[in-house]
This record gives sequence, structure tokens and C-alpha cells, in this order.
Amino acid sequence: MSVGSNRNSTPASLRHVAPEDLDERKFVVALARGLDLLRAFRPGETLLGNRDFVERTGLPKATVNRLAYTLTILGYLRFDESAGKYALDTGVLSLGFTLLAESDTLELARPHMRALAKEIGAAVSLGCRDGLDMIYLDTIRSETALTLGLAPGSRLSMLTSSMGRAWLAVQEPAAREALLDELGRNEGADKVDAARAALDEFARDGCCYSFREWHDDVNAVAAPFRDLRNGRWLVLSSSGPASSMGESYFRETIGPRLKALAARLA
Repeated sequence: MSVGSNRNSTPASLRHVAPEDLDERKFVVALARGLDLLRAFRPGETLLGNRDFVERTGLPKATVNRLAYTLTILGYLRFDESAGKYALDTGVLSLGFTLLAESDTLELARPHMRALAKEIGAAVSLGCRDGLDMIYLDTIRSETALTLGLAPGSRLSMLTSSMGRAWLAVQEPAAREALLDELGRNEGADKVDAARAALDEFARDGCCYSFREWHDDVNAVAAPFRDLRNGRWLVLSSSGPASSMGESYFRETIGPRLKALAARLA
């Protein structure tokens, strides 16, 4: 069976990939499924059982058992005997630190992000796409005000977050439509419609907003830039409590400054 012939048997991380972009002769399905297990962990979660893996990946229990055993032997998972569940192990941590250590862009961006966070009194973050989500690479919280800011490794919805919308805004139209179709099946057509409206604003303002959509008390704005060192799109975002930082502040004050910083980093 080809990897694309049955969407239910397709690795979760592959379901957003257009068939024409996949060379099945080179694609290793078992490896993709193993990585899906590692991606099943969400921020704040330390232990997952086989049932959790089955629900989140759609894989059969027997397959999950074999993959989890293999990842444990290789040092990417650790089995907790007392809980009967798995935790991420140091193999995953070492991969993440290697990525961050080799990113010149992060080192370049941090002092600018820190200065901007202090100036605007809001958190400033840098992120990129990971599958159907956005993932934080770094975040700087304002030292002058109580602000929000997720830790590196945290995931965000691509449809409801300003960061995800900004990433979508700069993709090729055909690829963006294919991804929106997949996201719509997972999260609902109403969220796709809201994201499309945000993309229209990007054409006008050069940045995307999310006002109480990702979270009831979070307003945010994001601006993308091309990292020429490795050819990928990264996104700067800024967020703060909606109860104390209104929409106009993000549109008129934070957005232009964030967009200018993105242009400098590019």
C-alpha cells in the first residue's frame, strides 16, 4: 500500500503534504510514525501511555508498542515503571539543543527582541512551522509589565494564532490552499474562514493579528521574514493580555515595530 492511498494509515506528520510533493520510493513510513510518537507530547505533559499514542497518532496499538520500545532502546523515550507510561528522554533534548545552538538567527534576534519587549511592554517571540502547528523557538518577556509568553517548544494553532497566520500568508498559493484544507478537516471550517480574513489584512498591513481568538485573554500580532541562512520562513510575534492591551495598541504601536524588526532580521 502506498503511503498516500489511505489517509487513515498515513503518518500524521505526512497528512498535510501534497501527493505531488512526495517521492514514495524515498519515504520511510516507519521513521515517520516513530517521529509522530515523539510529537504526540504537548507542552506541560511529562507522561503518555500507549492509549494516548494511539489516540493522537491513529496508529494501531501493536505498532505503537513496537515504536515505543524502539525509541526507548535508542534513548528518545524513557519508560516509567511506576506509572506504566513513557516520558521524553535525553535523546530528544540533545537534538533540540543542537538545532538551537546552530541557529545564528536566534543569536542575532535575541538582543533586538529583548529591546523591543522592553519598549512595548509585551512578550516578543520567534517561531517556525512544525507540521500542522507553529512552534516557539524563543520568547522574551517584558521586564516592565506583566505579559504573556510561552516557553520554547510550545505549540500554537496555525489557524488561530497570529504566528501561524503570518506563516501562511507568505506561502505559495497552491501549497497554502492544500494546508488550509487539511487544517479545516482537523479544526473546522469556521477557523479557516477567520484565518483567511487575517490573510486579507496581511496584504494591507504586512502583519497578521489574533484578537482573543487563540485564547480568550490574548491579543497578538506577527510578522514573517525569510531566514536566508537556511531558506525557511520564521515569524516574529508579540502578545499580551487583551484585558490591558487593546487591539489598537497592537495595530498602531506594536505591529509597525515588529514588522520593522522582521525586515532587519531578513
